[in-house]
Order: sequence, then C-alpha cells, then structure tokens
Amino acid sequence: MPNDDIATPELVKSLVDASAETGRQVGALVHRSGEVDYVVVGDANKLMLPDIGRLRAAEGRFRGLRLVHTHVRGEPLSRDDLVDLVRLRLDLVCAIHLTPRGEPRGLSYAYNVPDGGAGTEPYRAVGPLPMGQAKLHVGRLMADLEAEFARRTRARAVRAKDGRAILVHVGSRSDRSAAAVAEESVRELSELARTAGVEVADVVVQLRDQVDPRLVLGKGKLDDVILRAMQLDADVLVFDRELTPTQASSIAKASDLKVVDRTQLILDIFAQRAESHDGKLQVELAQLKYNMPRLVMKDDSLSRLTGGIGGRGPGETKLEIGRRRAKERVSHLEAQLARLGQQRAERRRRRSASDVPTVAIVGYTNAGKSTLLNALTGAGVLAEDKLFATLDTRSRRTRLPSGRDVVFTDTVGFIRDLPKDLFAAFRATFEEATSADLIVHVVDAADPSRGDHIEATERLLETLGIDDIPRLVVYNKLDALDDLARRAAEREARGGVAVAATDRATLPALLARIDAELDAIDAAHAAAREREEREAREELS
Repeated sequence: MPNDDIATPELVKSLVDASAETGRQVGALVHRSGEVDYVVVGDANKLMLPDIGRLRAAEGRFRGLRLVHTHVRGEPLSRDDLVDLVRLRLDLVCAIHLTPRGEPRGLSYAYNVPDGGAGTEPYRAVGPLPMGQAKLHVGRLMADLEAEFARRTRARAVRAKDGRAILVHVGSRSDRSAAAVAEESVRELSELARTAGVEVADVVVQLRDQVDPRLVLGKGKLDDVILRAMQLDADVLVFDRELTPTQASSIAKASDLKVVDRTQLILDIFAQRAESHDGKLQVELAQLKYNMPRLVMKDDSLSRLTGGIGGRGPGETKLEIGRRRAKERVSHLEAQLARLGQQRAERRRRRSASDVPTVAIVGYTNAGKSTLLNALTGAGVLAEDKLFATLDTRSRRTRLPSGRDVVFTDTVGFIRDLPKDLFAAFRATFEEATSADLIVHVVDAADPSRGDHIEATERLLETLGIDDIPRLVVYNKLDALDDLARRAAEREARGGVAVAATDRATLPALLARIDAELDAIDAAHAAAREREEREAREELS
C-alpha cells in the first residue's frame, strides 16, 4: 500500500468482496510503511478496532495507521468513525459506500486538523466522492499536519505545567438549583485545578435525570468530550465528583485520557503543599487509603510461585503483594501519626497550663486565614491567593492592646465535601481548634458563595464536636469590594467584625473585639467556678 493514495483498487476490491459475502463491515488498518497491520471484521453497523496502544507516541505525532473500511448500507462516515479517528490519533479514516447489490459506489474520508477555534470540529471530512476521484497523497498530508500539531503542542506546553484539562460537572436535572450549583461547583473546581498547576482548556456541564453508573456522562456525551479534548490538545479529564474505581477505569479506557476526580485533585494539591513531616505523613496516609480500592492487576504472569503444601498454583499475585504492603504501610503511618497526635496534645496541655488563652483561626480555604495571622502576629507564614496555600498549623504568641498575651493558631482550610480519607488523616490537625478558648471564623467577604462556605465550615466544626466553643465571625477582604458591597458586607457581619487583613488600619477593632470576647469568656468561667463551689458547699452542709 503506497502513501500516494488512500487505497489501491486491489485493496478496495478485497474489502468490498469480503463485505458483500458476509454482510458485515470489513476494514484494514494500513501502516505508513505500506504493510496491512490488521484486518477487522465487524457487524453491519460498526467495527470494533483492536487495541493499538496508548494515545500518542510523541508530541504532535499520529498513530501512523489509516483505517479503510466498508459501509454495507452506503451510509456516510459515522460518529464512531470520527471518534476513533480523533481518540486513537489515526492518520485517516476512509469509508467505502456500497450499493444494495454490494458494489462500491463512492467513498468518504476524514483526517485530524489543528484547533480552528470555537465551534469547529477537530477533523475535516471530505465526500462522498465517486470512486476513482479521491486523489490524496497521504504521506505528504501527514507530514504537514504533524509539523503543525507539534508546533502548537510545544507552544501550549510552555503555558501548562501539569497538562491541559477539561473540567466535567454532571448534575441532577430534577434539582431546581442545579444550574447555580453547577456554576459554583465548576468555579471552585477551576480554582483547585489552577492551584494544582493544571491549565483549564474547557468546561463541560451536563444535567441528567440520573448519573450513568459506568461512564457518568453517558456514551454520546463522552464521545463529544473526547473530540473536544483532542481539538484542544487536552490530556486530562477532571470530574467534579468522586468516581468509583469502575467508573474511573471505564472512562479512561473509553477515552484514552488521564481521568482525575475531585478527591484525587485535592490529594494532589495537599501532596504539593505539605511541608512538615507531620503533614507529609498525613497526605501519604490519605493517598494510600484512596488508592487501595483502585489497585488493579492486568497480568497474573507476575505471580510469586512457592512450593510445598499450600504453595501450589499461581501463588501470591503482584496485586495481593501490593495490597498487603499498602495495608502494612497504612498501619505504620497510623501509628506514627498517633504518636505525633499525642505530642500535639501534650503541647496543647502545656499551653493550657500556662493560662495563656488560645484563639484558633478557622474558615474556608483561601478566606485569608494565613494573611490575617501574619498581620496580627508578624508570623511570616506563606500566604497566596490559592486554595490550600498552607497545610501545616502555625501557632504564634502575641500581645493584645490590653496587655494580655494570647496564642493565635492557624488551621488547615476547610472545603465542601472534604474527602473522607483526607479528613480522617488530618483530623488531629483540625483538632488544634478543640482546645481553643475562642474560634475566629474568617469569611471571604468578596466571594459570592460565602453563605455556602459559612455553612460548610459550620458543619465541619460540628463534626469535630467544637461547635459549642465561643465564635467570632470575621469578614475579610473588604479591600476587594466597592463601597456599596463593602457596606453590605459590614451589615452582613451581624455582630462580627469586618476587616481587610492587608490593611492594618482595620485590625485594631478586631483586636479590641477579641480582647472583649476573652474577657467575657473569663467572666463566664469565673461565674461557673463560683457556682460549682457554691453547689459543693451546699452539698456538704
């Protein structure tokens, strides 16, 4: 098979004869070297192509295979043909149209093209054309296209540190607020992706009556996403939900793209941001617990064979070895974290014994907790406009205007639907707030979803069992608001304090309020002790 044409008359005749005899689609995958690598027989409607390897061998490169096949009903290129062309990075797909008598009537073909902008397809389809009139030098066309794809891929690689991703949100059509929920959820997922170092190429939102149990999106919509990913040169699909191991595997197999769910994305951010030994252990534990159900085995030939009674047969497979070692590592990490938790508890006990009150700063991620800690104490903690910029707790001692010493503790940021494995691993860190005399709940006043963030934080505080500790709500980032929105945020504070952590002129009111709250707490404790002493004396008398 030379590369100066799509197919030779001899190949076309062979395919047409076989297809007419069987009543099925028959195709050949032809390599650029001229060899026919595969002959595929399908049914009357479609072909099932063999496994021809992963998505790409190199930047801008195609597979080096073109598919020439028959359509027994004379129909044009199907959706499956075009998806296979794009997903498998085939050089070209050609369909030979047959008449009802099984004779070739014409052909259509399509090949991949670079992104032409919004509304364009990632391929170009030609035909149908009469037989003999489709003249195309496949070799020259592929050389030109690969050069153009490689140039665009290199330009994009400069911008994307960890790849380009399409974000996918699937919601319930029956929920009246589904559109608003989807908008907020996708916005937060975009921030998570940006924090993880992923460039967001596009966003796909689908509202369904129910989620597809295997592919989440459904086959047709997933095909659209695959075409869009190829068009934008995206290599990652990020789903705004936690996928089951079966769903993640099915989507990856159908798309040949890397599939990441929301939990995995958050774990990746935590892995990047953890600095202390404690934090790294917690992240590793959460990742192991997340990945253990997702350990898969592709070949049982890598079994460890043993002899003797009970040792015959395939032995202990690599999958079993991996799971056993993972469980051993989980037990080891849990023991280490338990010891570190005891050390933190001892430090908290010593702080409590010193009669220095503790103020815990909590809130939704990126609400400005670390910036506020720096402004109040000069701690010098890393503060960035990113989700989960800091993961390790920081405690700093400072003096209030009244002369009272106080310890401010910055905690890990909260987020809605925090992965359960991550919450379990970081529970000891969150519990830094359990011994606090006062909780300062920081809210991002410039965030339009601040109401949902407040609710998510309150739920987590209740889960930790510390919702009974006195709280002071602090609306932060007033400097990001215009005058009208600023006055509205100050009214919304409802007995709290509105500040801008970057503007020191707004902080004296907060410090004075903290002083007053601690005085009220001390007075309440004194009254409680006096009441207990009185009740004890009455019992004795």
